[in-house]
Amino acid sequence: RYPRSARVRARPEFDAVFTRGRRAAANALFALHHLPADHPARLGLAVSRKVDKRAVVRNRIKRVLRDHFRRERHALPGGDFVVVARAGAARATGAEITSAFRHALRRVALPPS
Repeated sequence: RYPRSARVRARPEFDAVFTRGRRAAANALFALHHLPADHPARLGLAVSRKVDKRAVVRNRIKRVLRDHFRRERHALPGGDFVVVARAGAARATGAEITSAFRHALRRVALPPS
């Protein structure tokens, strides 16, 4: 399961990540924003109709990201992570989405230099 406590859900929570957090990683598939906090890692997803007009494609992207996050959540630093999908994600395979997400999370977990 993916509990509510592991999700960024409310608009003010998303706004806080975008304004006070930092954009930690970006590639052709998505941008990853991170706001460190004391609570366990939570995930928010922003996959708009600009990515693809078909809901089935947008839902597949979200499903792949949630699944990978659920498996890696225990190893991530605390705070809120928000993924903003880009149009390239609609044409990517599940393995490509997972690989790009893993790379972005690895960059976030490293302390800034």
